Amino acid sequence: MQSAQVQVPQHSKSVAAPIAGRNLVLLGGIFALGFALRLFNAGYRFLNADEALHYLLSVQNSAFAAYRASLTTVHPPLFILWLHYWGKLGHSEFFLRFPCVVAGTLFCWVMFCWLKRVTNESVAILGLALFLFSPPLIQLSAELRQYAFLLLFCASSLYLLERALREGSAVAMLLSALALYLSLLTHYSSLIFALTLGIYALALFVKARPRAAVVTVWAFGQMLALALVAFLYFHHISKIESSGAAESIADSYLSRSVLHAGQNPLWFIGRSNLRLFHYFFSQGAVGVCGLLLFLLGIALLVKPTPSQGASNATQRYLTLLFVFPLAVNCALGLARLYPYGGTRHDSYLSIFVFSGIAVALTTLAAIVKWWVPATLALVLVICNFFPAPTDQYIRLRDQNRSLMKNAVQLLRTLPTNSVILTDDQGGLLLSYYMCGSKVVQIEQSPFQLFMRSRCGEHEVISLDPSSWIFKASTFQETIHQVGERYKLSPGTSLWLFQAGWFIDKEAELRDELKQYGCSAPQDFGRNMFLCRITVPDHPAALKAP
Repeated sequence: MQSAQVQVPQHSKSVAAPIAGRNLVLLGGIFALGFALRLFNAGYRFLNADEALHYLLSVQNSAFAAYRASLTTVHPPLFILWLHYWGKLGHSEFFLRFPCVVAGTLFCWVMFCWLKRVTNESVAILGLALFLFSPPLIQLSAELRQYAFLLLFCASSLYLLERALREGSAVAMLLSALALYLSLLTHYSSLIFALTLGIYALALFVKARPRAAVVTVWAFGQMLALALVAFLYFHHISKIESSGAAESIADSYLSRSVLHAGQNPLWFIGRSNLRLFHYFFSQGAVGVCGLLLFLLGIALLVKPTPSQGASNATQRYLTLLFVFPLAVNCALGLARLYPYGGTRHDSYLSIFVFSGIAVALTTLAAIVKWWVPATLALVLVICNFFPAPTDQYIRLRDQNRSLMKNAVQLLRTLPTNSVILTDDQGGLLLSYYMCGSKVVQIEQSPFQLFMRSRCGEHEVISLDPSSWIFKASTFQETIHQVGERYKLSPGTSLWLFQAGWFIDKEAELRDELKQYGCSAPQDFGRNMFLCRITVPDHPAALKAP
């Protein structure tokens, strides 16, 4: 790999230089390894509750019904509509996830191509390594979620914009707009990306002076994008706001990613930026180093370099591109409008974060030669084999498909007509893996407190989605309400099944369950367990001193 200072080419009608021979071999090797890691994850893990929800939403009688079902989520409809058709061809975990694996891997290659055009081959190769082997990007590419497609569409729009300006191509500009529309229909974080890309394009127009046809296509594309955003707002976003769903999420698992009353805004900004970089590397110490490298990369782009002549302006535009979306997203976190910090909802920021880090690493490589790529390789290995992610997550070994298989086999051996009591997450997984139908409330509005459904030879009672998981503080009330609702006599046996994201205060819940006869739950990893409980004679007396 070349070790050279960052040289940003001018925007001209030029064709990207061919990749050097030894670098081509290196690229092929790391690209194949990144793809293989994503394939392994897609085949190794059982679906998490969110993935199961996406699949269940897509299983509808028509595309229109799937579209209506998608409106119950906080995401645009494109992914559910696509899954509606893809799921008709097969529904194994690996088959459902495979397009996400392809999209997530192609995203890395598109970013390599873009970096090679706007900087140089050394920056592009180091950037490719970061994109390919970032632990959260590997996992998101191997899950049935919107993020792999979001990243691919955003990167494609950015790359095609660059080609349109370099080559004076109205066709490339049109394709860039189409990719942007797809991103807007995939995930709402693309609204920040669209704003960033629009400002970046305007800045480049001042320097590149593109043909009138290119500017016209861009302007028309922006108007259509605004129309699309307006449609999404009035048909979906406004309904989410009125339902309070976004605020509920912000007060639960995303609570650390938005500012709360009484918090110091400066403290929130500092902590959230550290958490963002921690998230991208799944290691706190490495995340701090990543943040420092990103700041160094920005400083290098801002610093004048007389030897590069007119390309200095382009470097400043790249500075704008890398910093602006982080600033906007952070401001939205301060305003409680969109999370900022260690969460997958900010995964699109990897486009800018890793590009800035790659600039810094390339400059350091010009000084210490091969130590930089060797150290980067070692660090990425550590991050992947010894991850310490932020917030809620399921460890790799706890998401082994064999654990789910064993749990389902045990549930199927229960006595006929057994009643399985589960939380919302567990019900989503049972719907996919055991029942062959929805045993949770998804599209109903308003939700009822519980839902009772048939599941093969058994019955399932699931919590409403707002309750989400069993909690020690409310479990006594939950059991009392279940008994009252379904006229369960004292001593009736229930099989409690909980699965999903690791919950807070699970030790307290297990202590609570002992009062109901569950002294030794059957565990299937850290995130899933089954135990037998009995309806008490007098639920209120359980807490008596």
